[in-house]
Amino acid sequence: MSNKPRMGNKLREEIIAQPDVILEDQDLMRALVAANERAMGGNIVDLRGVAMKQLEARLERLEDTHKCVIAAAYENLAGANQVHRAILRMLEPVELDEFFKVLSSDIAAILRVDIMRLILETGHEDIDPAQGDVLSITKPGFIEDYLKVGRRGPVRQVTLRKIRDENAQIYGDKGATIRSEACLLFDLGDENLPGMLALGSRDAQMFYPQQGSDLLVFFAGVFERILHRWIR
Repeated sequence: MSNKPRMGNKLREEIIAQPDVILEDQDLMRALVAANERAMGGNIVDLRGVAMKQLEARLERLEDTHKCVIAAAYENLAGANQVHRAILRMLEPVELDEFFKVLSSDIAAILRVDIMRLILETGHEDIDPAQGDVLSITKPGFIEDYLKVGRRGPVRQVTLRKIRDENAQIYGDKGATIRSEACLLFDLGDENLPGMLALGSRDAQMFYPQQGSDLLVFFAGVFERILHRWIR
């Protein structure tokens, strides 16, 4: 039998000079392993081949996990940047009316939501029925009832959920198009009733209960402190 190599001398020299190129190519390594198994015949169990397949499967799982971790990190970073930009914009207005305008336009655009509603409870009987584009005045207990929707237990500071039915309670005419919402509860002090900021989206996947809420908790805390400028 001749030992003369079947491949060209140039290709052979390149492989000898750079063997790592073959080792790093998964498709090429699989082809070499398969060729080796065929040469050994079907009656021989190649434990090295079995071990290699197991290692390849573990490597693929690790690579998938690594990609998921990287994707989640980028998503968290993008979310943090959004919240920071929104907070900086909220700090600019010096008048309450201007703040409401910024809230419904710039802040909603930065956070990529379709509508924002600020709900404030009041104990006064003479509630003004005329509501603005952002602000809505309600009677005591409305916010808790809205957030619980018949469920027991304490109200969370941030509630993330999907909306299946038309919701005109706080979103008005746009309630028919809102499919998910984030409700941020905040405290305006002992002299005032609680308030809530609602972020509504037409995207049903924008907000959901299993979603992380750390950034929104931080946003709600800053929003609460900004409102203290005008509401005491």
